[in-house]
Amino acid sequence: MDRWVGKVAIVTGASAGMGAAIAKSLVMKGLKVNLANELSDAPGQLFPLRCDITSEEAILKCFKWVTDNVGPVQILVNNAGLTRPTNLLDGASDEWRRVFDVNVMALCICTREAVRIMRENNLYGHVIHMNAIAGHYVPNMPQPNFNVYPASKFAVTALTESLRQELRYNKLPIKVTSISPGVVRTEFQDGFPEDGTKEALAEMPALRPEDIAEAVVYILSTGPQVQVHELTVHPLGELF
Repeated sequence: MDRWVGKVAIVTGASAGMGAAIAKSLVMKGLKVNLANELSDAPGQLFPLRCDITSEEAILKCFKWVTDNVGPVQILVNNAGLTRPTNLLDGASDEWRRVFDVNVMALCICTREAVRIMRENNLYGHVIHMNAIAGHYVPNMPQPNFNVYPASKFAVTALTESLRQELRYNKLPIKVTSISPGVVRTEFQDGFPEDGTKEALAEMPALRPEDIAEAVVYILSTGPQVQVHELTVHPLGELF
């Protein structure tokens, strides 16, 4: 991790859960992170930003602020994610659209802006997409209420490979990695419906947010010749 000390990282969705744990870990490793808290004694630096991740204009303003006030980003962790308690048979289209806006469109816009900044400044870099096991297969739950969430995460799986191919074609020294956790015990589960799904998840073996933060640090610690394309992390004893 020494080569990242003093470099700039942007972590989306970092106000709680996995994002907060990732931001904390990166700051403790000496990076300048866009959003974290309660880390005043850490070797890195904290730069809290509020951003409506569903607004392209807001995203562009945040990236400009980071560049102008902190420096060019070299690590992007697309952690912001959303699920909604709806279904496919008679669900609300606005709920579906919001999931795709956060899980897919925001990820694409943030990635585009981060890679643009890295290219303009001739920087090596790393883009990490927070995926899910639901991005590889649809878990069989007591009530089938994942609706569009797995589709949004399947898109992240495809986007990871598509980005890898574009980076390779353009001969850019930028890595991309998809991390696909199983169940992680965070407030994210509040987005699942109370029809047996949320209760079932609460009873399952689960990872801690810190486990995913450790996975991010591992990925960033790999040598320049190493491409960790996909890292799937299950809690021990998970049913999926």
